[in-house]
Amino acid sequence: MINIVLHEPEIPQNTGNIGRTCVATGMRLHLIKPLGFSLDEKQLKRAGLDYWPDLDVTVYEDYEDFLSKNEGAKIYYATTKGHLVYTQAQYEPDCYIMFGKESAGIPEEILREHEGTCVRIPMIGETRSLNLSNAVAIVAYEALRQLDFEGMKMKGELHRLTWSK
Repeated sequence: MINIVLHEPEIPQNTGNIGRTCVATGMRLHLIKPLGFSLDEKQLKRAGLDYWPDLDVTVYEDYEDFLSKNEGAKIYYATTKGHLVYTQAQYEPDCYIMFGKESAGIPEEILREHEGTCVRIPMIGETRSLNLSNAVAIVAYEALRQLDFEGMKMKGELHRLTWSK
């Protein structure tokens, strides 16, 4: 199971959307404090819709707590500062993909220690970043694609009608 890690997320709506994506894809969500919101916040639950109770989520006191409880984890660090394009990484079924807080990303001290596993989403010109929930979805679905969408529903069905043959 792929793991999505949010390092000090600030905006409850983004975390709610990411939680919903995690439920829809069978991914675990890891939140590293401090959080910019309460887990009881209405905006968080609203963005996550009725999926939030189904979310496999773990909260950590800080980055060191996260590392100590996930010893030996293969972690990819999603950052605009990375050298490797996110599609060039070879994601493993139990890997962790970390994203930083909306205002500043992952601290550079962490990135510098893990230069070889920093991945980036290409953007045009001087664009600083994408919305956090969009960035998570982009990278997460690439990891799932590389793993052949294992365990996921691959064919959609109409609600009232059926597809013609």
